Amino acid sequence: MSKCDMDKCEEDASRVSRLSPDGFLVSSGNKAYSFREAYMRFNYCEKCHSRLMKRIWSRVRGHGYKGDDHVAPTAI
Repeated sequence: MSKCDMDKCEEDASRVSRLSPDGFLVSSGNKAYSFREAYMRFNYCEKCHSRLMKRIWSRVRGHGYKGDDHVAPTAI
């Protein structure tokens, strides 16, 4: 079984996500013909995945700087 991709977490992963530990979609760099092929996959334990999702939704709902060139998870 895979380990969680979050730094310093040694738990077994129970979730697969297209969101990186930084909360962004990261391109695979390959010529992709679908969303499924276009972005890398990450493994998370339930606790880290929940924490990541809370951070992402706080950023999306916040009024902070959104001018970077990362694809928003809600754009998909």
